Amino acid sequence: MLEAKNNDELPPIPPKRYFTIGEVGELCAVKPHVLRYWEAEFPQLKPVKRRGNRRYYQRQDVILIRQIKSLLYEQGYTIGGARQKMTDSPDEVAASQVSSGDIKTLIRELEEVIKSL
Repeated sequence: MLEAKNNDELPPIPPKRYFTIGEVGELCAVKPHVLRYWEAEFPQLKPVKRRGNRRYYQRQDVILIRQIKSLLYEQGYTIGGARQKMTDSPDEVAASQVSSGDIKTLIRELEEVIKSL
């Protein structure tokens, strides 16, 4: 889904468990009000809400937001079309999203787990 040239423009996702809406906005190059709007439009996007209705996004949420952004801004889908595409083939969309930075981060995390064992 995201071409290699577009993956390089976005920063790698740090190995954290939760991200604030501001952090996700920076990681995905999207403003927070857009993220809140997408939550209403895409049922798959459900960040954890804690104290005072603060949103905390997980890694899979960040990847999903990058997929949505790619569908809307790069591939020219409408909101309805992107929602349909995400509903019809979520595995296909997710499979095309993996970047080399994500793989390197995963490998690093797995090596740390192996060392601790």
